[in-house]
Amino acid sequence: MNRFKRPLALAISLISLGGCQALNSHDRTETEHSDGKAAQQGTVIDESLCTFDEESYTEFSISDRGNLWPRLREGYGLPDIDHPRIDAYLDWYTRHPHYMERVLERGQRYLHYIANQLDAEGMPLELALLPIVESAFDPFAYSHGRASGIWQFVPGTGRQYGLKQNWWYDGRRDVVASTDAAVRYLNYLHGLFDDDWLLALAAYNTGQGNLARRIRNNERQGKPTDFWSLSLPRETRAYVPQLLALSKVIAAPEEYGLSLRPVPDEPYFQVVDVGSQIDLSQAAEMAQMDLDELYMLNAGYNRWATDPEGPHQLLIPVQHEDAFLEQLAELPTDQRVAWDRYRVERGDSLITIARRYRTSVDNIKSANRLKGNMIRAGQTLMIPTARESAEHYAFSADQRRARTQNRSNGNDGTRLDYQVRSGDSFWTIAKRHGTTVGALTNWNGMAPGDTLRPGQTLVIWTDREQSGTRRTDSEQRSVVRKVSYRVRKGDSLARIANRFGLSVQDILSWNTVSSSSYIHPGQSLTLYVDVTENGGY
Repeated sequence: MNRFKRPLALAISLISLGGCQALNSHDRTETEHSDGKAAQQGTVIDESLCTFDEESYTEFSISDRGNLWPRLREGYGLPDIDHPRIDAYLDWYTRHPHYMERVLERGQRYLHYIANQLDAEGMPLELALLPIVESAFDPFAYSHGRASGIWQFVPGTGRQYGLKQNWWYDGRRDVVASTDAAVRYLNYLHGLFDDDWLLALAAYNTGQGNLARRIRNNERQGKPTDFWSLSLPRETRAYVPQLLALSKVIAAPEEYGLSLRPVPDEPYFQVVDVGSQIDLSQAAEMAQMDLDELYMLNAGYNRWATDPEGPHQLLIPVQHEDAFLEQLAELPTDQRVAWDRYRVERGDSLITIARRYRTSVDNIKSANRLKGNMIRAGQTLMIPTARESAEHYAFSADQRRARTQNRSNGNDGTRLDYQVRSGDSFWTIAKRHGTTVGALTNWNGMAPGDTLRPGQTLVIWTDREQSGTRRTDSEQRSVVRKVSYRVRKGDSLARIANRFGLSVQDILSWNTVSSSSYIHPGQSLTLYVDVTENGGY
């Protein structure tokens, strides 16, 4: 196994792309992270990917194109370490060969592009395996800390690294944009922590500020400051060993009883500049490919079409590129989405019209050159619309959420569709229906920090015994208020939670603190308190 630095790869002329659960997930913030494996409580994996139609995969013959794995091994650059924490994950991968098969089958689209980007920067090629740890190569993975995509960027870090996020598009799920951002972020962390890749990886997981504090703590105590000597959150302690174990498995799969499916060392896709908004169903038809596969390559697009304000590009499998370009050249830009002529009625607003047509207010305003939100009865608007029914766009944000909401997650209870009201929060809704914020967000494929909109529908699963019972008078009279609580000497998260009839998890979800963080006297915490049960606090 060659672990020496290697020359930079030649310039790449083509852009290339290239488990039903992730073993680990994280929330890359300064003070907050999740514990445990993603399959239990971290990253949310879209289960429809587990049964994805294999016939829709793009297959290559390896015989005349080479295999990516040998090049990946030649580019290894992380330290070759033996450690009990690494051994634990080696044992897990050995006992779960089907997990590796599923994840690498999904990752074949992305691995070649990722390896080329790392190679061009002279970075260790083991980092191409990091999305297995992050998301199991699920581009739609979403964690309870609001981390998204194969690299699991949280919103703030994503924006910091240029990843656009709006109703139409989320650059954190864009394979090309997020990979480029991850490479820059990892390179920055590597330099920040004295060219130590293990510390850089730990910072990627737990946040650079959190890691820096742990290093300073060891320095004050005269202790070593390498990764293995730091007192880190449980997830971060597992995160780096998991990647090192994966690199060992890929380096010598036969030693662990595994057989790796070859991955072509050739581009999987080409980036095509479309130049305008286009309906994804129409694009798939033009490329003579399955729409679901187009979504897997272009997971950044949240809706039925690309973002009208850009980026105006699609990732198209290389063998479908010529057919797509030929048809694209013959299709005028004004025919790339369908249009409805809508006559405004009394009581209409841009918001209600946008919801009816599954589009955005900004899109309607842009299409009709409206400067404000005022419209009048009798006015005619041109509305961009989807060519197909909503169900046809199976990987749009709405359809993915609908699939999540339709799963009972093992509940035998009754499904309740709840319409969000003004002033609602996850906590107030959960308390009103006798459940937890974690359960409520799980049922709806959301994170506790997500914004709720009045009129939005949430699914709540209630126990059968409780579904027909009437709430007591005191429950009906409960009044929940947001209060600012100042931490006192002797306080702990558990003590504060008990005092106000809350859970520690509730407090964590409302504040930028983690279960392993210290709280200190004078610190201000946001609480949502039922004042009828707490003496009018």
